[in-house]
Amino acid sequence: MEGISHRMVKVNGIDMHIAEKGRGPVVLFLHGFPELWYSWRHQILALSSLGYHAVAPDLRGYGDTEAPASSSSYSCLHIVGDLIALIDYLGVEQVFLVAHDWGAQIGWYLCLFRPDRVKAYICLSVPYMPRNPKMKPVESMKLVFGEDYYMCRFQEPGVIEEEISRAGTAEVLKKILTGRKPGPPRLPKENPFGIYPDNPITLPSWLTEADLSFYATKYRQKGFTGGLNFYRALDLNWELTAPWTGAPLKVPVKFVVGDLDMVYTTPGIKEFVSGGGLKHHVPFLEEVVVMEGVGHFINQEKAEEISNHIYDYISKY
Repeated sequence: MEGISHRMVKVNGIDMHIAEKGRGPVVLFLHGFPELWYSWRHQILALSSLGYHAVAPDLRGYGDTEAPASSSSYSCLHIVGDLIALIDYLGVEQVFLVAHDWGAQIGWYLCLFRPDRVKAYICLSVPYMPRNPKMKPVESMKLVFGEDYYMCRFQEPGVIEEEISRAGTAEVLKKILTGRKPGPPRLPKENPFGIYPDNPITLPSWLTEADLSFYATKYRQKGFTGGLNFYRALDLNWELTAPWTGAPLKVPVKFVVGDLDMVYTTPGIKEFVSGGGLKHHVPFLEEVVVMEGVGHFINQEKAEEISNHIYDYISKY
């Protein structure tokens, strides 16, 4: 990726890899699962060419960033702590925040804990979901979606890692990245990823063999445990965030999602976003964009449009 530079920085007691390009106000990009800084390759080039300093880390546990062994080291306080240290390292008071999938959830936590450090937030795919003080999230998800719901299946250390190993790293990544099945996503005990060697997946135009190879190589080197530990800390996050129960998010927000997104098509989410629930908890929500015919990995599938959505929003500030 032409002109994108890389460095390792010490943040919050770990070594973090960041990819960056450009000069100007900082746009901080947070990736999701199972992704890397590389998910933002198109936006890094686009925003850096428009007068911004685009910065995309590999989050804790991913890619070339350090991966502590214990899942208790992956709480929202740890991850937000990493990001505050990174923002301090970059020498700026505030950043424009752009985030997707797990990165989006971490983005909401960053806005909740430290709204003073975020000038505006462009959130992709995952809306803010307020804490339910009456029930831990894993128990709640099992009740609503069943034991096979993917976040429930990710809980037991080593189990899903073994299933990924059996199915093949590249094949699993290809299946997840190209998936367009409506939510809620489930992983049955038999052939959880639905991979059939006699029915190979054809890559869409927005994901090349070289792209897939980049992801697969990094995940073969690193493994999936770091990323899965974000899910394994869900109940811990619930415990740690009790003081923020009912707290509004006081950051300007633009929310963008595809109408085929597995999160958006999970029962209740569409209604929450369009029916005023999201606006109630995020009072400075300024815009909601639902892109037709677009799946979950929106920043890669519709790279140019997402870059334009980002620039149109942050250029107002």
